[in-house]
Amino acid sequence: MAHSKLTGSEALSAWLEHLAHERRLSPRTLEAYGHVGRLYLAFLERHRGGLQNLSDLGAITAAEVRAHLAERRSGDRPLGARSISQTLSAIRAFHGFLDRRCATPAPQLALVRGPRVKATLPRPVTEDQARGLLHEPDADPDARPWEAARDRAVLTLLYGCGLRISEGLVLTRADAPMAETLRVTGKGGKTRLAPVLPAVRDAVEAYLALLPFPLAPSDALFRARRGGPLSPRHVQATVQRLRGRLGLPASATPHALRHSFASHLLGAGADLRSIQELLGHASLSTTQKYTAVDSARLLDAYSAAHPRA
Repeated sequence: MAHSKLTGSEALSAWLEHLAHERRLSPRTLEAYGHVGRLYLAFLERHRGGLQNLSDLGAITAAEVRAHLAERRSGDRPLGARSISQTLSAIRAFHGFLDRRCATPAPQLALVRGPRVKATLPRPVTEDQARGLLHEPDADPDARPWEAARDRAVLTLLYGCGLRISEGLVLTRADAPMAETLRVTGKGGKTRLAPVLPAVRDAVEAYLALLPFPLAPSDALFRARRGGPLSPRHVQATVQRLRGRLGLPASATPHALRHSFASHLLGAGADLRSIQELLGHASLSTTQKYTAVDSARLLDAYSAAHPRA
């Protein structure tokens, strides 16, 4: 179909296909972009009184985009400043695709400014808190021995290798016994090598020794109580239960273990470039947030300990 005859929905589908097959974004990210795009097109159809085509999208005005963002900010499920900023970013990306691939620029979009978003820093746990989370599953009276070993193995993997939950739970039986490095597929299909500490290897082996289910090489490595693949929600609920017993703050989440991996490496003298590679960050600016975390910790220690602070 010629570009000039594309409807708004077809243009959105073409963009999502591009993101899925060329950019190789995750299904969750694609779902989020698709949701934003559909709401955007639905607004334009209501606002303009009819279906939109490619030339209509190119004629978008700054006032119309601002009106859409205002609607998203005050609807039944009002969005905060960060979500509004992400929505505008997605709309910009959609129009950028239409400009590059369909020769349909939207110059008015450059006049729209998003809300100011307060920068947030990663919130890692301390080394002692991380140690507590890794060992607490063994003291869980409600967990069977193999489940306690599994929870300890998962959390040790997240902290020891700096993995996201999704990266840990896609491992298969073929990935164990673990070698000295683990090939991890992260966001956007980007792969990296993560060194595997002996403590991580030992925790996974201890779990497999107790696991009551036979696994084929292609089966998910970590299993739920009834034998199915372990879900991210289970890991989140487990950490929530453990932090309650340990008296840790709500910021102590599975993802905080990944933050702690980076923060503790930085505190021990690792350089930012190495940490960037270990975390799989596309941009060094993302990794640089950990320097602010480390500086904040030093200032807190100074304020608490110096007699004249």
